[in-house]
Amino acid sequence: MSDKSFTPAAGFPALTPLYDSAVSILTREETWRSALLKEISPSPDDRILDVGCGTGSLILRMKLICPTADIHGIDPDENILQRAKRKLSKKSLEAIFHQGFLNAQSSTELGYFSKVTSSLVFHQTPIEEKSNIIKSIKSMLKPGGKIFIADYGKQRSMAMKMLFRSTIQLLDGLNDTQPNAEGCIPLMLVEASFDEVVESLVVATVTGSISIYSGIARDDRVGT
Repeated sequence: MSDKSFTPAAGFPALTPLYDSAVSILTREETWRSALLKEISPSPDDRILDVGCGTGSLILRMKLICPTADIHGIDPDENILQRAKRKLSKKSLEAIFHQGFLNAQSSTELGYFSKVTSSLVFHQTPIEEKSNIIKSIKSMLKPGGKIFIADYGKQRSMAMKMLFRSTIQLLDGLNDTQPNAEGCIPLMLVEASFDEVVESLVVATVTGSISIYSGIARDDRVGT
């Protein structure tokens, strides 16, 4: 998310109002979202950033578990951020939202976080941008900080490949989505100096399989 252009959450702006329902119905959201939330395990001492936070579904869940956690969301889509704010307001909860792309400049402005997460964003970004986002996240995490990604990952079976091709790749195109389908995310995490990179869950859906990846930011300081 460091380019001035972006793919709207549902592929096209006109489909944004349908995004939450589509994710819920087509991705087995409750299964992977609950697992992701359990891994993040927000606490009062946490400062957490949700990259490409969209309508704030994950932020709302984190706030419901730990209202005192310092939780931020960043997304380039102003309309979708307004939806996120309304969603939290209905529960009398607040988070800090930033409109824009995650890049070298914005990562410096946002400061450091204990945990950074992202859901269903990487499959919509070009391969170079995937790498840049991960590197920006690494720069925002203190040594020992954690990254959590839930997204379409390696499509291992013929059935998952066909479902992914006929749905997500038809909507979002082949160029951005194919690297995910080939398993690029964990490799990029390792290349960006994350340790203990694991794929903890693979959820089969009618739109392809969604994986949860995590890693711990390595201390790259000289002499450590």
